[in-house]
Amino acid sequence: MEDRQAFIRNFSIIAHVDHGKSTLADRLLEIGLVTNNRTKKDQILDSMDIERERGITIKANNASFDYTAKDGHTYHLNLIDTPGHVDFNYEVSRSLLACEGVLLIVDASQGVEAQTLANLYLAMELDLKIIPVMNKIDLPSADIEKTKELIEDALGLDPEEAIAISAKTGLNVQDVLEAITKLIPAPKGSKEKPLKALVYDSFFDNYMGVVAKLRVFDGKLKKGDNILLMNADKDFTVTEVGINRLGLLPTTHLEAGDVGYVVAGIKKVADAKTGDTVTLKNNQADRPVQGFKDAKPMVFAGLFPINGEDFDTLVDAIEKLKLNDSAIIFERENSLALGFGFRVGYLGLLHMEIVQERLEREFNLDLITTAPSVKYRITDVRDSVLEIDNPSKFPDTQFIAKSEEPFVKATIITPEEYVGNIMSLVMDKRGVHMDTMYLSKEKIQLTYELPLAELIFEFYDKLKSNTKGYASLDYEEIGYRESKLVKMEILVNGEPVDALSTIVHKSKAEERGRSIIEKLKDIIPRHQFMIPIQAAVGAKVLARESISALRKNVTAKCYGGDISRKKKLLEKQKEGKKRMKQIGSVEIPQEAFLAVLKTSD
Repeated sequence: MEDRQAFIRNFSIIAHVDHGKSTLADRLLEIGLVTNNRTKKDQILDSMDIERERGITIKANNASFDYTAKDGHTYHLNLIDTPGHVDFNYEVSRSLLACEGVLLIVDASQGVEAQTLANLYLAMELDLKIIPVMNKIDLPSADIEKTKELIEDALGLDPEEAIAISAKTGLNVQDVLEAITKLIPAPKGSKEKPLKALVYDSFFDNYMGVVAKLRVFDGKLKKGDNILLMNADKDFTVTEVGINRLGLLPTTHLEAGDVGYVVAGIKKVADAKTGDTVTLKNNQADRPVQGFKDAKPMVFAGLFPINGEDFDTLVDAIEKLKLNDSAIIFERENSLALGFGFRVGYLGLLHMEIVQERLEREFNLDLITTAPSVKYRITDVRDSVLEIDNPSKFPDTQFIAKSEEPFVKATIITPEEYVGNIMSLVMDKRGVHMDTMYLSKEKIQLTYELPLAELIFEFYDKLKSNTKGYASLDYEEIGYRESKLVKMEILVNGEPVDALSTIVHKSKAEERGRSIIEKLKDIIPRHQFMIPIQAAVGAKVLARESISALRKNVTAKCYGGDISRKKKLLEKQKEGKKRMKQIGSVEIPQEAFLAVLKTSD
């Protein structure tokens, strides 16, 4: 039976966003006869509409297929798809842990990008066999020789092993399958040992409950087994096991080396988290698979329905979405300006956009998101440490002994001519230059340390516009650093508007405040009285604009006569405006929040 294991190959495809990962997966599955003309569609492993439209992979997926190689043997191949975006880095690391080798795709027309390197390092840490693949050789701008040089110089891989293909046309894709069977090792592990399997992804199904996708390292798993999830410390009884051939295909059992799924009446995705270890309750593995960690939200924002009466629908929607995405955390929040909503924690900005888009599409909601912030750490004068992700919880300055914010190490890969633009952008964002490395004559890798709060505030858009779209970015968290933080409030007619208050670095407060009030000045309609708009930190006003009052020409009925009569009427009008200002309230239209929160220059 060991022979069966010798013909299993578990592999993954890693690449920068838009280098052709999903297209190559499509071609491999066609050759493996998993898809035919009836079931064929582009990006077949991307199951969500958003994934197909944006051309990105959000959820890790997998497909098993058989391939008869030129040596006459039939190999059972398990392709484990990975998300390409930096927000889902932890999921990529779990998917790679389930493999023995990876295909590393480099776009022959664009070369090495930041996430190609980040994912390569992940694969190297796990000691996987790496096969370089040069894609898009059918494009006129493809430069195979230059790409080979980059593979050798920047990635440190053997350029002779690189396979030149076009995933779109199917050119040389058969060579990729041959390389997988020859170069990627068969899985090790014994089916005699106690069961040890890694959950590399899970999703919620309305009929079966949670379906956990597994890579079995040791042992055997079959229907009726009583399993234990080691990190969650919960046990369940298996009702179905099987493999994934695009659809779920039940089998009698899974054993060492296999990739498949298990259904065991699990109700919440949080009970079968990515990275957990499955073992048998009465015959446990000696230790779990290394490297489990809870996915930590990095970015926090308020989420409110534009129509207040949609709040109940939003509660229902976000709870259903949580069933499928255990990385989201949320708690109820109440804002004077926006009503009832949630404070939601996301893995990153892309994750935030996707969650909002899914809620709006799948549940037909109109939502507004407040400006994203990060989790700050405040040590107060009594020496207790507070973690703050919401400006409303920020303490007064006199109670703060020390304030800290999360920093990231950002890697930017760019053509040489844009280095000056990037340096001035990063300096503006309070970044510190750490390292410069030439990947080739034209491509440079820059490494910076900068605050996460600056990275999530327009950084990516500005990076793309400053480099005409050529630069690519990857980042990882490196812990907290001390920083001078303040809470900036926006006052309209003397009243603070809670939805617009933000936590900013002291040096940025005035600039940020000025840009917000200039926008508000154009959007808030004029009233019968003058409205002051101010940006303030504590009692100190940093910037101010006034919206002038609507005026009625009260002197129109005076024809000639003494000037004092006109003055008397104007004084009377002035008194009326003064009284109105004290009792009148300012209506801030919804567009004002939308415009300010879509923070652009």
